[in-house]
Amino acid sequence: MMRPNLRLSTRSIYLGLACLSLALHLLLAFFCLSVLQTACVLPTSPSSSIPRTDAQDHPSVSHSSSSSADSSSHKLPTIPHNDDHRKTLHPQDEDSVRDAAEREKKLTGAGKVTQKVKGRSKLEVLFRHPLYNLPRPELQDDDWLLRVKTNEHAGSEEEEGEDTVYSDSQWQSASQEEGYDKVSWTSDVETHPLWLRFHLGISRWELYNRKDPNVAQLTHYLATQRILGAVQKTGGTQLKLLTSFPDYGQALLKPMKQSRDAETDVNLFYFSDFERHNAEIAAFHLDRLLGFNRIPPVVGRLINVTTEIREITTDRRLSRTFFTSPVGNTCFYGQCEYYCSSEHPVCGQPHALEVSLSAMLPDLSLAPRRSWRSPWRRSYSRTKLAQWEKEPAYCDTVKQTPPYNHGTRLVDLIDMAVLDFLMSNMDRHHYETFEKFGNETFLLHLDNGRAFGRHSRDEPSILVPLQQCCRIRRSTLLRLHLLSLPGFRLSDVMRESLVQDPLVGVAPLLSEPHLSALDRRLATVLQVVQTCQDRHKDVIYNDLEGYDQDHD
Repeated sequence: MMRPNLRLSTRSIYLGLACLSLALHLLLAFFCLSVLQTACVLPTSPSSSIPRTDAQDHPSVSHSSSSSADSSSHKLPTIPHNDDHRKTLHPQDEDSVRDAAEREKKLTGAGKVTQKVKGRSKLEVLFRHPLYNLPRPELQDDDWLLRVKTNEHAGSEEEEGEDTVYSDSQWQSASQEEGYDKVSWTSDVETHPLWLRFHLGISRWELYNRKDPNVAQLTHYLATQRILGAVQKTGGTQLKLLTSFPDYGQALLKPMKQSRDAETDVNLFYFSDFERHNAEIAAFHLDRLLGFNRIPPVVGRLINVTTEIREITTDRRLSRTFFTSPVGNTCFYGQCEYYCSSEHPVCGQPHALEVSLSAMLPDLSLAPRRSWRSPWRRSYSRTKLAQWEKEPAYCDTVKQTPPYNHGTRLVDLIDMAVLDFLMSNMDRHHYETFEKFGNETFLLHLDNGRAFGRHSRDEPSILVPLQQCCRIRRSTLLRLHLLSLPGFRLSDVMRESLVQDPLVGVAPLLSEPHLSALDRRLATVLQVVQTCQDRHKDVIYNDLEGYDQDHD
């Protein structure tokens, strides 16, 4: 009797242990499933890095409307990850490509969630302020740089000017060239690529409308679109490339030549300094914060020097300058007037390279531009002084000289001087305007690569146009006062604006000392204006006359 009972008891124990083991396995499986679900939450999409606009609250300009299809169709990786592209590299470089791919994930949001601004967004509140939403006179046909004419509405040849862009059949392309998209653009704005919408949005008074959602989509396009070609751009003193995209768009590329924290040696002259890729990006954001909208959209990007420049360039002069450094980095130096030599190369790490990409302006054949020599141009000599440096009353001569003797050209120039002083840019020898608009238009704030070189020292000579002329726009002055208030603070809104650039995933675009220098220099500008007001009566150019609201 004892033996059957013992067998029954043993079976019960085994059955209980089996049930307990099954329960533990199920519990472990549920636990692992919950951990995996938490770890696989998708990060923010690349579009979260796009500069925000006020499209939710305000309509966009009539010449440009958003297209979600365009925004989604350009989400292409900038560094190839597939096996076909890896075959183009040496086997020992596969690890370096993998490292570059990990850095790319940070930029596109796959490895790091874009930084959020704690509390209320100062940037959003700033752009809702009346000073950033001033009414404009209704734009007429002549106030747009380019116009789209359908064939059925085209007039006679005498009425067709250089500023006319045709649609329909003249915009169709069979795209025989390898890599380019087959396009068929019509008068419908939805068929236009983003770069063309940017061109069609340029008006007499600004390069772009800040409320236009296409501006945000354009920066995303520049940061993600596949680079089809890269050649060296002629002109200028330092290296820059012209990149092409499959939809026939182009961008101006400036490579990283030194680290963000490298401050310009105090013994170097302004014309002996390297250009900075992050300065071009930061200048675009600062120009936008000041309400000027006169710098073409610029965005940062991490590219692969080997697959996105060396292997696709058709520029033989450029391709001959590529080499591999002693530590295995891919480098090149191009051909230019200064700093294009093997002693001043641009190098990847070992292939990844930070660059700035700036939207190109319309071709000169469609929209000619005029170059003006700045009255306060520096001598670009180590010994000679410019005329304005020797004559305290130099501005009196400028005021009597066309085009500064009428219109807004003088206060336009002072706007540019304020911008240059805030970012410490001494290299403003010329500026440009669109010929179509004559003297009644804005100044283009181009080529800002030598800005943000020093944060520990300010350069008061940049403010000489304001000091000598004692003239400034009322709207500009009020915005400067607004940005000096603790509730906004220029350094805070600048930091928040720069966070939206993709390269912030690698490192901040501007160091904290540079941001602090913005506040210090802003206080200097306001003090100069106050000194002018103490000495003169007619200091403020009232461009707000006729507006009912008291913006003070």
